Amino acid sequence: MSSFFRRHPFWSGLGVCAALAVVAGVLWVRWRMIGPYRDYRADAAFVSAPAAEAGSPLHVGVGVREITPNLQEFDTWRDADGNSRFEPDKGDTWEDRNGNGTFDFVWLGGFHVNRPAQGVQDPLWARALAFRHQDTVVAVVSIDCVGLTHERFIQARLELAASAPTVRYVAFSSTHTHNGPDTMGIWSHHPLLSKFNAKYVDWVMRQAQEAVKDAVKNLEPAEATLVSADLPPQGFVRDSRPPLVYDRTLGVARFTRVGTDETIATLVSWGNHPEAMGGNNPLISSDFPHFTRLAMEHGLSGDNGMPGFGGTCVYVQGPVGGLMTPLGLEVPDRNGKDLHRENGPGKTRALGENLALKAAALLRGPGAQRVTDHRVAVVTRSVFAPIEGTFKYPIMLGLIHPGWFEGAARTEVGVLRVGGLEMLLIPGEVYPEIVDGGVQAPSGGDYPGKPLEVPPLRSRMKGVVNLVANLANDEIGYIVPRTQWDTEPPFTYGRKEAPYGEVNSGGPQIAPLIHGESLQVLDQLHALLEAP
Repeated sequence: MSSFFRRHPFWSGLGVCAALAVVAGVLWVRWRMIGPYRDYRADAAFVSAPAAEAGSPLHVGVGVREITPNLQEFDTWRDADGNSRFEPDKGDTWEDRNGNGTFDFVWLGGFHVNRPAQGVQDPLWARALAFRHQDTVVAVVSIDCVGLTHERFIQARLELAASAPTVRYVAFSSTHTHNGPDTMGIWSHHPLLSKFNAKYVDWVMRQAQEAVKDAVKNLEPAEATLVSADLPPQGFVRDSRPPLVYDRTLGVARFTRVGTDETIATLVSWGNHPEAMGGNNPLISSDFPHFTRLAMEHGLSGDNGMPGFGGTCVYVQGPVGGLMTPLGLEVPDRNGKDLHRENGPGKTRALGENLALKAAALLRGPGAQRVTDHRVAVVTRSVFAPIEGTFKYPIMLGLIHPGWFEGAARTEVGVLRVGGLEMLLIPGEVYPEIVDGGVQAPSGGDYPGKPLEVPPLRSRMKGVVNLVANLANDEIGYIVPRTQWDTEPPFTYGRKEAPYGEVNSGGPQIAPLIHGESLQVLDQLHALLEAP
């Protein structure tokens, strides 16, 4: 064999290159398995002041940065059959604008892996709220994207610690829009031959940091008004998986300049997948949160309209597991006449506007409370989630969510308190029955026995308004109650096949872990607040 390579130096060189490529690949995988910031831990517990000083002034600031990709920087394509999938073998064509010989598109995250954008329906944003009580500053950032993984937020926090050292803690949350660019590396053309745009994600995180810094610069004395109420699901959300349990809590906050009716910001939180545009949509959009924010800020003219509040509206996603969706739902128009059955801009607008009408009515109704306890408090901790199923090997090999910790992925659970607003931070898409009760142990489940995720998380929260933010500081997929986990026959609820959910989950051990850790951070937060 050695004499062959001496006579054929080309093949010898090719063999060396192949060996080097294998070594480089192994080293890359090993580096991704180790993951960045391996020693980082999110553990923190603090309150801004003792109860006796709770009434000292609250300061609030808002910052907004646009994160819509510039489609002029990408190639264009023609969809021959209008199915929003790039299929050259079916007649789809594309224009190579930069002359590099390959198609460079914005790949939309959610639904399926082959959906390039063709235009912009409405812009995407990173919207931040900063809060200061005495010397303690914290921030909340809502990002219009399908999801971001933990290492992105760790890097952002470390960079903010250098550039905005007064900020003690930042909570990030993704709205989970299915109409923004792929920010996780899952939906970019092909699972193996990915065309994931990591540079875009880096830019999004820089914009999110700038939004935080803007919010801190804009801090000013504020008064907070809080309210929440039951929102029946009819016309708003459909549960696509038994048991039919919804996140029925619509939580709203308004922050105004002291002594005035001038709005600095409003906050709206509720649980529903932003996918009303549908899976064949080729347009970039933040989905129904866009219309909710627009209406809260500027109002709605015409039939059944409302005045706006001004300021900036921030939407924080609530429990969306289960699956909470507007797909397959009839959404009534606010004009009281039309019903929107088809996915698309009409349904999306109607859903967002109807949500804003409910939120505005709550803020202007008798249940809205002006809070006097202005303290800021945070409890957060790193947890290590045992990963099984679909994503075990991609995570283990560092292809997504880099960092492998002996069979587990590092994530984070926390709770943030601003005055009477309590926000539990869940790193994925939690099933509402874990939050509000109704976990079942149906016949045919893979793990029979008594439900483990009890008591319901919201029952242990003590704020005036209690919100459960999803996709907070990470995206680990669906958080499925263990006794409802169902991948093996016989299937639950008389199904003939396994339900959707488990395929996009970290495994059956995730829910008990996240539930237990959530109870612990809540108890620790309340002990801090109740200490003399």
